[in-house]
Amino acid sequence: MNGMIQVLYKDDTLAVAVKPAGVLSQPDRTGEDSMVTLLKAQLGREVFPVHRLDRAVGGLMLFAMTKQAAGKLSALVTSDAFEKEYTAVIHGAPAEEKGELHDMLFHDSKRNLTSVVPDSHKEAKEARLAYTLLARDMEGEFSLVRIRLYTGRTHQIRVQFASRSMPIAGDGKYGARDRMGLALWSSRLSFRHPVRKKTMTFEALPDHTVAPWDRFSL
Repeated sequence: MNGMIQVLYKDDTLAVAVKPAGVLSQPDRTGEDSMVTLLKAQLGREVFPVHRLDRAVGGLMLFAMTKQAAGKLSALVTSDAFEKEYTAVIHGAPAEEKGELHDMLFHDSKRNLTSVVPDSHKEAKEARLAYTLLARDMEGEFSLVRIRLYTGRTHQIRVQFASRSMPIAGDGKYGARDRMGLALWSSRLSFRHPVRKKTMTFEALPDHTVAPWDRFSL
């Protein structure tokens, strides 16, 4: 990857950075650059991821600067006190301008595929999100939505919208037939700093010149 990672905030406890779409959240067996290796080189010290984004998803990520902080932040990320919002472009449009989606999901790790399953499925996990319809394009093909994520299941947003015939633009894995990049972006994080005890909120939007984001005013 060329260029610097955009770091919105950093102190001795945590850092908030913008992950470019296509970059790994953390190292894997491929040895390719990840946010962890790139930030380590850029900041000159170790960083510890406390949550992750799918490789194709860009946007805000929170990192711990010490192992001790990683434990506290990991607990925070899985609590209701950690607010995560995404912006997405979907095919079609929801029937209601605002609503919640509730499903039971199962992730097949061998195929790296998540699906909606009955409540009776022995490995089913609850998935919940709320959405707001922000805009529709002139052709009626795409809609811009803001999503508040309450549970962090693998591919959750992608599957919940795709299962309702509204796949995210560019998401060929879950039914989209266009050839654009995955139009899902981590756009807002809000949480209480574990040391300073101050609520911190960060926002970042995708490049509005890139399709299909260029159809909307971000």
